[in-house]
Amino acid sequence: MALDPAFVADCPYGPGGLLLDDIVRVDREASTIVATMSTHADLPLTREQRAHPERHPQHVSGALMIHATGMLGFAHAYYVLDLRHAEGWIGYGTHIHDGRFRRMGKLGPPMDLTCTATSVRKIRGAIVARYQFRFVQEGDLVYQGDHTALFSNVNRG
Repeated sequence: MALDPAFVADCPYGPGGLLLDDIVRVDREASTIVATMSTHADLPLTREQRAHPERHPQHVSGALMIHATGMLGFAHAYYVLDLRHAEGWIGYGTHIHDGRFRRMGKLGPPMDLTCTATSVRKIRGAIVARYQFRFVQEGDLVYQGDHTALFSNVNRG
């Protein structure tokens, strides 16, 4: 299933930086987004790896997975919080309270990405959200994280 063109158009990154292939589930009540991400050799950063089959096999870059947490945060803001970049809303990660790479992300099998807001607070016109992330590939946990993001509207003074 393809991403909603309105969602893609509203993203602060172009399609190559969005990384998400599909939004599989939106559960507003549970404050959860589930998406998929392709894992191919032409991903940003991955294509620049100087791979060695034993010492440094080609893999999904950890930095790319951290970027994917931001794209999931954007998806959560869009689908659950109803914030639109086109209306001035922008989000930035502020803290990685805990981040653990449990396995190396393999190339080929897609990754299933889950983002659940554990807290959403409004503070002086901004929104602070704390998220739990789980990235799974072929049933194995690849990344788990506990992050905070701040969303503000640049059109508000």
